[in-house]
Amino acid sequence: MTQILVIEDDSVICTLILRLLQAEAFDVLIANDGSVGVQLAQAHEPDLILCDVMMPKFNGYEVLEELRSQPATAAIPFIFLSGKADHTDLRQGMELGADDYLTKPFKRVELLGAIAARLDKRAALTKPYIDEMKRAAKSLGQIAYIDSLTELPNRLSFHAQCQEALKQAQQDHHLVAVVRFNLKDFGAINATLGYFNGDCLLQKVAKRLKEAAKHYPVARLVGNDFGLLLDDVTSEQAIADLTQRLLTALTEPYALDGQNVQVQVKVGIAFYPDHGNSPNELFTCAETAMRTAQGNHYQLYTPAMTALAAESQLMQKQLAHAVSQGECQIHYQPQVNLITGRIIGAEAFLLWNHPERGVIALQGLLAETKDDEVVCAINQWALAAVCRQAKAWQAIAPLPIRLSVNVSARQFQQDNLVATVADIVQQAELAPEGLMLEFTESCAMEAVESTVLKLQSLSEIGVQIAIDAFGTGFSSLSYLKRFPLNLLKIDPSFIQKMLTDTNDAAIAKTIIAIGQSLQLKVMAEGVETAAQVNFLRQSGCYAIQGNWFGPPLTASDLEALLLTDERFEIHSAE
Repeated sequence: MTQILVIEDDSVICTLILRLLQAEAFDVLIANDGSVGVQLAQAHEPDLILCDVMMPKFNGYEVLEELRSQPATAAIPFIFLSGKADHTDLRQGMELGADDYLTKPFKRVELLGAIAARLDKRAALTKPYIDEMKRAAKSLGQIAYIDSLTELPNRLSFHAQCQEALKQAQQDHHLVAVVRFNLKDFGAINATLGYFNGDCLLQKVAKRLKEAAKHYPVARLVGNDFGLLLDDVTSEQAIADLTQRLLTALTEPYALDGQNVQVQVKVGIAFYPDHGNSPNELFTCAETAMRTAQGNHYQLYTPAMTALAAESQLMQKQLAHAVSQGECQIHYQPQVNLITGRIIGAEAFLLWNHPERGVIALQGLLAETKDDEVVCAINQWALAAVCRQAKAWQAIAPLPIRLSVNVSARQFQQDNLVATVADIVQQAELAPEGLMLEFTESCAMEAVESTVLKLQSLSEIGVQIAIDAFGTGFSSLSYLKRFPLNLLKIDPSFIQKMLTDTNDAAIAKTIIAIGQSLQLKVMAEGVETAAQVNFLRQSGCYAIQGNWFGPPLTASDLEALLLTDERFEIHSAE
């Protein structure tokens, strides 16, 4: 009987696949996480493996990498199951040796067809040939420890090196640190410059990291993540100093395709004995620290990070009931015209009035939440509430008011985004120009061609479109010209220091000039002082938003300002 191993952490999906396969007379093995899946694959050597991509602790890419490195499991057909139809994920899976890639939800005929195709291909391999493949894999075992693109040691090799370093450290009583480096927004680089240049960048990063690390072991762990093993350091300060030196080296510009490309790097550090006694513990802690780090900064792991991660998971579960229990609310931050001083719009901020933790901003938590249905339901509720509010204010405000809503990368990737927006606007009976949708540069640049089509469809509905946090991504004028945009919003990071940093001042002025050249309005976010107001007004900025007017307001408080036609003293700001 043909045996299939299913590795899937979602119990509902796992049960559905189990029933489907058993109905087709397959012998089915089940693993609810990656590490158990690897153990079952090694013990049973099944005829085929179906594996989820996103799983906690040990994800699908790590499962595949581990199985392909072992002769006994290297030739087993492997099919990824993923909830994301993303070309980058597909490419990464195929690079690691996956045989096929199915996007959830898939149809019964699609799953059975993929299984049949892979089993037929496996059957074509005679047993002597398979035995020969295993013997060859043993003789070329060293290849399994090297990343083919960068020629650095891979995760498997790095794990073994870390294990040896820990054994020695336990005898000599010295520190061992695992440092993880992540290239932030790497997908945007691939989308803008192409995969060939993306691969070239990874090779250049690997070379620079190896040279700067000198004798310390480095590795490419997965995708755009790299690792460094500090196996003879004497203090935490020494770890921090060396990490900072490497970070400085990695963030210098890279020459790619005739232009200098600047990258942002996030770094996480964990060390023995404080944060773990095994490679996996140190890898996990370093990754947790890396995820909390800001771009071009390093973060040392603390136990509180794990507690925060656990708390976040609990809150994600509670979030599913937030809307039905009336705990979600929306505040609005005014946007003011720099010529008239009048309120022309407001950005909506989604908040959660948690019964125990008080008011929580939901944007970050939604980005971490894995349950797509919960995220989709909350986002649709928020968009509908904003549209109803915009309709109400259009009827009473002296000036036309436009409300802005942030659209996350996950929302933007949804196939039904345009239809959803159209339905909600229509149900609210809102004039479409009263709604503005804001997208980040990195979101827009993930897949330029599909972005153009989606933005054009949204523009045809009549809603306004803005690029949020402009200046922090990798967009170019040639792409911006293709997008049907109405507004550029300057990222607050440039506004904060533009009066003391000539580079930030130049960037702010350049963005304003870009907007004017493309006949786009430009708005500055994060404005907090009168001096910033004056600088932006003199530079030709159209409008501003920020705490200079105060924090985001409740709907009733903003309505009071609208009814009195509040005008801010822009020209005499001091």
